[in-house]
Amino acid sequence: MSPEERRRYLEHARDLFNAGEYWLAHEALETVWRSIIKEDEARVFQGLIQAAAALLHSSRGNRHGTVVVGAAALERLAGPERPEVEFETIHFRAQLARALAGEGDPPRLEFRKHA
Repeated sequence: MSPEERRRYLEHARDLFNAGEYWLAHEALETVWRSIIKEDEARVFQGLIQAAAALLHSSRGNRHGTVVVGAAALERLAGPERPEVEFETIHFRAQLARALAGEGDPPRLEFRKHA
């Protein structure tokens, strides 16, 4: 995948995620994830994909799916931001944890300022 294609997929995934279209965002993020070779980078994208799935479960009232998939997402998103991942993940993870606990709105997927 070229850098231009990757950016287009990521912009599309961001727009879908922020519009609450979690399943479609999940699919767009998976397209990028499948092209990744580095394990640490892939782990973050798996976390973002699982975040979308957890929020979809939450929106459908599936508490078990929300808890299980949400915990996996939070685990994969833990740690410092990866320089090769264009999205901001520190604030995203914190807001995701609050949202999954029923204490706030879902996080917004945003590009890092220098990405």
